[in-house]
Amino acid sequence: MRVGVRVPPCDRADRIVETVRRAEQLGFDEVWFPDSQLLWRDVFTTLTAAALGTGQIGLGTAVTNLATRHPAVVASAARSVAELAPGRFTLGLGVGNSSVGPIGLRQTTSAAMREGIAMLRALLAGEEWEFEGKVCSRLRDPQPAIPLHLAASGPKNLRLAGEIADGVILLSGVSPATLAQAAARVREGAAGREEQPPLTVSAFCAVTDDVEAEARRIKPVCASIAQNGGAPFLALAGIDVQVPDKIDGVYPDLVHAEDWKAAVDVCSAWISDEAALRFAREFCLFGTADEIAERLRALHTAGVTGVFLQHVGSYDPPTELIEAVGTTVLPRLKANDR
Repeated sequence: MRVGVRVPPCDRADRIVETVRRAEQLGFDEVWFPDSQLLWRDVFTTLTAAALGTGQIGLGTAVTNLATRHPAVVASAARSVAELAPGRFTLGLGVGNSSVGPIGLRQTTSAAMREGIAMLRALLAGEEWEFEGKVCSRLRDPQPAIPLHLAASGPKNLRLAGEIADGVILLSGVSPATLAQAAARVREGAAGREEQPPLTVSAFCAVTDDVEAEARRIKPVCASIAQNGGAPFLALAGIDVQVPDKIDGVYPDLVHAEDWKAAVDVCSAWISDEAALRFAREFCLFGTADEIAERLRALHTAGVTGVFLQHVGSYDPPTELIEAVGTTVLPRLKANDR
């Protein structure tokens, strides 16, 4: 199983590259960069620097979108990065989330995503595309081998991802019950395909002996999932929480709060310490190096082909997480492989 880490483009690209190089040195397989134009530096600028500054680690977007970026623009940007990192780049796509909300746009619908991915594939393959029924154009110097992965959480998009994507990024966390349900929807969508698309799972991670202390810090993440239609997923794992549709006092949103401590305090009104602890144990990879390594092996046994780890916070690189996982968890996984 491939183990990656999420690195937000929260600083100058040349500084972020140092973080990526360290992940490569410690044996991570992939680095995934989120895309949100008001929160971070441009993702494709950062990817370009990372491509030039590394030699073997996989690079990907987790995720960019087809709402703030036209599919033709995404095709050109993806082609440009792939040229610099042959065989190492994966284009991860999603509905928009923190890119669209702050500028008043709506998330991409399933129908628009289907058409957008069809356009991307055609352009990356060098084929002509008829835009708005008026003009036929094509991408010069295409790159048809770029894998297109689709991030999904709801049943409709999970089925869509299984049907049309080269890989699926699951936003359901690592809870066995929710992961099994999400994977089942992907399999439904992929029923007519010769091979099932690979599954990559995102998970917040902390190497710690004190899970209770760390768990309190992820209350905003748990609250955000409940707020955005994920309450049934939480309930499957025995976490019953009710969160209002709108929560004041947190900017720009719960998961990307600029003042994380304040967000934790606000969310404590709906997420108890007990619920946060259960969320950390069920949905996240919190625990000792041995415990995390064992859970990663279990994920692989369950059919997961990749995981990318996230740290709490959006405006600093995951330096501590990379060091902790790279020096304690990855060696245990490699020792087991031998």
